[in-house]
Amino acid sequence: MKVVDIYKLAIKMGIESDFRGKDGVQKLLNDKKKKFESLSEKDKEEFDKDALENPYLDSGIYNISEDKEIKKVLVGIDISPAEILMAKELGGIDLVIAHHPVGKGLAQLADVMELQADVCNYYGVPINVAEGLMRERISEVARGVNASNHQRTVDAAKLMGINLMNSHTPCDNLAAKFLKNFVDERKLERVGELINALKEIPEYKEAMKIGVGPKIFVGSPENHCGKIALSEITGGTEGSAKLYEKMAQAGVGTVVGMHISEEHKKEAESAHVNIVIAGHISSDSLGVNLFVDELEKQGIEIIPCSGFTRFSRI
Repeated sequence: MKVVDIYKLAIKMGIESDFRGKDGVQKLLNDKKKKFESLSEKDKEEFDKDALENPYLDSGIYNISEDKEIKKVLVGIDISPAEILMAKELGGIDLVIAHHPVGKGLAQLADVMELQADVCNYYGVPINVAEGLMRERISEVARGVNASNHQRTVDAAKLMGINLMNSHTPCDNLAAKFLKNFVDERKLERVGELINALKEIPEYKEAMKIGVGPKIFVGSPENHCGKIALSEITGGTEGSAKLYEKMAQAGVGTVVGMHISEEHKKEAESAHVNIVIAGHISSDSLGVNLFVDELEKQGIEIIPCSGFTRFSRI
């Protein structure tokens, strides 16, 4: 496999695990194509044409210094110039894969957040309500990432001659689908049972060793779970805090997420929604592991770094 093949595999796997389904993702791409076709020639030149085939603009290829068969990959949750230097020092690294966005992917992080409205709709929130609440939050995130030094890691990769890509939402989709199936199969009644079940998953079991295993942030172990929503595992970053009230009205009793702000915690408490935080980096590792398992099947050696804990399910 070459870098482009690995990138296309990530997008394909992300679509297959998307809560919107393949048809829903294809409709999104079709809508973008219609928008592109309606633009003036000048606006077409400025349009990111990757959006016509990639529904996850927070993921992409940022540098191909040498287009060759990939045999050994350095994989990390966060890749900075330090990890690029590490790849150069280790030698024999054909590609560095980041999970979190870098470069243009970071600049376009907000683009994938519309997925959260669809996920909330999947769990019963009217789509117009979810979209309305997410609109303000998406704008906030877009402004927030605008100030970042987007190209820092990309520039380091170019100077060091290192191939670089990332897979963010595709891997988060894989984690969300895995966790949904995992939870649904167990028919969990109490929040404590949910916590104990999550602790069976290797990535979370490992996270417990350093004090960041699954925790209850709102609610108690004795609380009934009610309907469990995996609505905060994918979709870029935290959504609107005001959605908890709407999720409760839709019959959701417990939300499983990666992390939560104080504002979101207070809104969840007001809505009487249990919040279980599975863990951020551990959940990221889960999704990345599901992706790189497919690379390992192709004979590619995986070298974990930067918080990524490798557990193979092959």
